[in-house]
Amino acid sequence: MPLISQFYGIIINMYFKDDEHHHLPHFHARYAGSSASFDLDGNIVAGDFPKKQTKYVVAWADIHKDELAALWETMQSDEQYFRIKGLE
Repeated sequence: MPLISQFYGIIINMYFKDDEHHHLPHFHARYAGSSASFDLDGNIVAGDFPKKQTKYVVAWADIHKDELAALWETMQSDEQYFRIKGLE
């Protein structure tokens, strides 16, 4: 599960060829024992995440929406990936 971004203690991952897991483009976020899957718009599709950190993830996803979509497409076709800048 490649690390694609990290900020404020939040770790963002995306799996290769993970179209079967939630049936839509998504990424995974972890923070202090909590984990959730988010669609590329930043909506939680599975799991539970603290409210404050969810706001950070939503802001990050909004800023990097095009990069997330490109990364999803890349990771569904091969095992190449790139990192996306975190929040500052």
